[in-house]
Amino acid sequence: MTPYAAWAELEAAARRDADARIADQFASDPDRLSRMTLDAAGLHLDLSKQSWTRAGFEAALSLARACDLESRRAALFAGEAVNSTEGRAVLHPALRAPAGADFHALGAPVSAQVDAVRAEMKLYAEAVRSGIETGASRRAFKAVVHIGIGGSDLGPRLIWDALRPLDPQIDLRFVANIDPRDMAEALAGLNPETTLVVVVSKTFTTQETLANAEAAKVWLAAALPAEGADRHFIGVTAAPERAAAFGCGRVFGFNDWVGGRYSLWSAVSLSCVIGLGWEAFQGFLDGAAELDRHFLDAPLERNAPVLMALAQIYNVDGLHRPTRTVAPYAHALRRLPAFLQQLEMESNGKGVRLDGSPVGRQTCPVVFGEPGTNGQHAFFQQIHQGPQVVPAEFVIVASTDGTNSESPLWANALAQGQALMQGKTEVQARAELIASGASEAETDRLAPHKTFSGNRPSTAVLMPRLTPRTLGALIALYEHKTFVEGVIWDINSFDQWGVELGKVLARAVLKDVAAGEPGPGLDPSTAALLTRLLR
Repeated sequence: MTPYAAWAELEAAARRDADARIADQFASDPDRLSRMTLDAAGLHLDLSKQSWTRAGFEAALSLARACDLESRRAALFAGEAVNSTEGRAVLHPALRAPAGADFHALGAPVSAQVDAVRAEMKLYAEAVRSGIETGASRRAFKAVVHIGIGGSDLGPRLIWDALRPLDPQIDLRFVANIDPRDMAEALAGLNPETTLVVVVSKTFTTQETLANAEAAKVWLAAALPAEGADRHFIGVTAAPERAAAFGCGRVFGFNDWVGGRYSLWSAVSLSCVIGLGWEAFQGFLDGAAELDRHFLDAPLERNAPVLMALAQIYNVDGLHRPTRTVAPYAHALRRLPAFLQQLEMESNGKGVRLDGSPVGRQTCPVVFGEPGTNGQHAFFQQIHQGPQVVPAEFVIVASTDGTNSESPLWANALAQGQALMQGKTEVQARAELIASGASEAETDRLAPHKTFSGNRPSTAVLMPRLTPRTLGALIALYEHKTFVEGVIWDINSFDQWGVELGKVLARAVLKDVAAGEPGPGLDPSTAALLTRLLR
């Protein structure tokens, strides 16, 4: 079957499924639950509350096969130039593979270098944590300020929030925003003599990161002797010569086959290795590597990233639902929605196919979310009763302390998925009002407001504990899901040209700021805004 025919089949199946009730499918399709639930790398997935019938599910699988997903997956792991616009391999799986692996990027071996950088990270982190590595005044480091933005910030920040101890040995703080307030808050209360600054930038030309790094350099220079001050400045980059020229006393490298939003497996997370210790980071890598093996080996119909991707494509392109919410029912995963916004929307927010032609359909949905139960008191009203159907994803942790103390939390998650699917008819709402003693007039008035259409899809991702290993598996699950979607949409998930235009124009605007007036190239609106801000 050609991709064109498979798309037509999926769209036809979705039209038939548009009015099908999800709740009814469990009776008409007795093995639905077993077919749409699976376990992978310590995670349990339940996609049985998605909108597809069995025919729709089969149509989605046929689409994946027609798009030659399996050979494209093999090309990714073989280190071929799957980032076609930049001619690069995409090898984040190499970064979490066991020591001694044999990955190649465009034919060149890379695993020995990966192992060497890991060993260097481990030694340095252990030296900092033990107090062997010290600053200019020979005092041990007590705090780390991590400076980055985008993929150089969101991934490490997610790791730290998810795994940090309540009373950490290292005070790890993050700075991303060019707003001086962000840096001021990060430095507040810190002693320059015991503070290590880690500057993360793939190119070491990122405007926001370099501006913040300069501010940190000034802060350190005001308190430290010149000799040894560079011991407080660490660079993590694919451009080591630029980091050294900037004044970094030590540089940890990674390669251009590591995309920013896929780089948290590399030295980009050095700050987290220092804060958490190597054992935790190794567990994080191991969980992702286990999910990689599942993605490579499991048949498509039992493959967690594949099914997650197909459910999203069915919602977006089959049923025309352009948004998705992600609700992690764990405070430690509060940064997950923001991380997924970048991972998915920067990867797949594309409008042209690999050959440059218009894609001709919707691609990545808008991704948003908040931790449960906070989101229940904010936007859940809309996803329950608003006219737009917003597919939901619940990430649920059974326990963080080995007890059932989280049961009120995850009970809410289960109830939300059930309520979205089942809804409440007006007949049910009227019966409840009458049972509560409402008058006939009050019942007539309130029943429509207490009616829920239901039939709204959700996916649940469960883990028994939030550990380094399950966190690694969770992030790898979403990475591979994003890749599968890109294959099926026939787009490049690994470039980000949309990020560049605004950065280029910002440099031009800054020249106008320096000149004190708008330049001739500005449009009237931007020129007027700039004039007002200059005043």
